Amino acid sequence: MTGSGLFPAPGAHPSGYADLLPDTGEPGFGIYVHWPFCAAKCPYCDFNSHVRHQKVDQERFVAAFLREMETMRQLSGPKVVTSIFMGGGTPSLMDPQTVGAILDGIARHWSVPNGIEITMEANPSSVEAERFRGYRAAGVNRVSMGVQALNDRDLKFLGRLHDVADALKAIRLAREIFPRMSFDLIYARPNQTVEEWEKELEEAISYAVDHLSLYQLTIEEGTAFYGLHKAGKLIVPDGEQSAVLYEATQEITARHGLPAYEVSNHARPGAESRHNLTYWRYGDYAGIGPGAHGRLTKGGEKLATATERHPETWLQSVERDGHGMVDQELLGLDEQADELLLMGLRLREGVDLARWSAFSGRDLDPDREAVLLEHGFVERLGNSRLRCTPSGMLILDTVVADLA
Repeated sequence: MTGSGLFPAPGAHPSGYADLLPDTGEPGFGIYVHWPFCAAKCPYCDFNSHVRHQKVDQERFVAAFLREMETMRQLSGPKVVTSIFMGGGTPSLMDPQTVGAILDGIARHWSVPNGIEITMEANPSSVEAERFRGYRAAGVNRVSMGVQALNDRDLKFLGRLHDVADALKAIRLAREIFPRMSFDLIYARPNQTVEEWEKELEEAISYAVDHLSLYQLTIEEGTAFYGLHKAGKLIVPDGEQSAVLYEATQEITARHGLPAYEVSNHARPGAESRHNLTYWRYGDYAGIGPGAHGRLTKGGEKLATATERHPETWLQSVERDGHGMVDQELLGLDEQADELLLMGLRLREGVDLARWSAFSGRDLDPDREAVLLEHGFVERLGNSRLRCTPSGMLILDTVVADLA
């Protein structure tokens, strides 16, 4: 499989590889803001999202976001922000003035250079041209939309509130208003054939600008799909069929100039998500809002933070204590090494071994690495980096566990 689709043969360079946003050893500093509210809960979703039938008091929540920022700024110290991401939930349910107030708050607490990537997630069902233009005026320059499927039957199955016509309208608006746009699709759906997925993916690529996120349907505990799956009422493709769908995805996207730079993310070279690269290169980020996680380095120590998931409980905690954090854990060097490996092996560029050794105080176990090399699951990039091969990506969790 090496040399076809996702990866070049050892020693070769794929088209545009040199243009990948370079790993300079400085992963950057991101700000993640979580807006927890949705119009409906999708049956596959295990994200921290909540439906409210009463109007959300956006002014009160904005005040809490700004207050929690103060606490995060104290923990992080002065930083230059390299990306901002507003996720959810459905951030496109926010009023544009809410988005503007949050971005202004970030700029008051940290240094925010002009032109950095500022992404907001949106659902096609909540898209209006006036609202999109308001987000753009507030400073958002990249939108990521949860399209999820390009046929109405499967959109209904996935519990989405939009149809294909809504999705295409939202895509057109996004392309018109924002400099950058990405959208998500979910594949490996029940009864989905390879031929059906290839046709749908080709159609999606014709609408894409520079980035696509393509996720296999997974059955997560606590979701509506989990109960159906456990009862035998929801059958998803088995491992072999999922692998065939994954390989087709890599071949088609690479052929159209959108190769995978991460296991589920595809971009034209240079258009990778700056914010997500900060995660996968194990950089720092402040997590603000209900259920947000963060990683903050100060004084040589890395602090893992997590906030209260329930929105109103988080809100009360922030108003009382100045933050909604329920967990602050100092990570040891071994834990940091494990996280670096877990995140970095998701990337096509792999892991910087010198950085891993600096955390762990040792080299990779040569015997374990030799077994993975022999089976073609990993490969070296010179002496400095290690990455998964395409077949290794299919068993990524196992590879990480063996090396860690």
